[in-house]
Amino acid sequence: MRSIILPAGLFALAMAAPADADVVSSSPTTIDIHDSMTIDAPIKQVWETLRAPQRWWSKEHTYSDNAANLYLDSQATGCFCERLPDHKGSVEHARIIYIEAPRMIRLTGALGPLQAEAVVGTMTFKLDPEGSNATKVTLDYVVSGYVRIGADKIAPKVDEVLGIQLAGLKKAAEVPPLADVVEKDK
Repeated sequence: MRSIILPAGLFALAMAAPADADVVSSSPTTIDIHDSMTIDAPIKQVWETLRAPQRWWSKEHTYSDNAANLYLDSQATGCFCERLPDHKGSVEHARIIYIEAPRMIRLTGALGPLQAEAVVGTMTFKLDPEGSNATKVTLDYVVSGYVRIGADKIAPKVDEVLGIQLAGLKKAAEVPPLADVVEKDK
């Protein structure tokens, strides 16, 4: 995650976080973040988008500078990973520890600069239908362990970066599936 791991400019931001974003608590060793937003798309469409991070994760927060290199193997122990084609390598961002389609996915992993620290992070995406054409997405990310500069110092930036990802999910999920667009054009 090139822009994330630079110490002088941790988590440079390209856009604002969602209005409901909140660092619930933080300390030198913990971060507790809760974000939520409503996406104007049915739950099934949001779920399918969530399972395709290459469609919505910000390229600025990848190691390869290309979101197309991201993938998610949607089963328990499945990898949220990134191919590093230029270096013939890969990066594990997180691993799935719970998945229940189309309602919840929970991953464990230390994202961005937290990967180099002695921490454990658990990230949960919860989807709740709001009527037939909208979905509330709730994101919780809890981190605990030793962070050399102090977890509380970077918690607001972690929250902002996760807000960028939620905004990307919203933007991608609200685009109608290609089959729907083709059908309406007939």
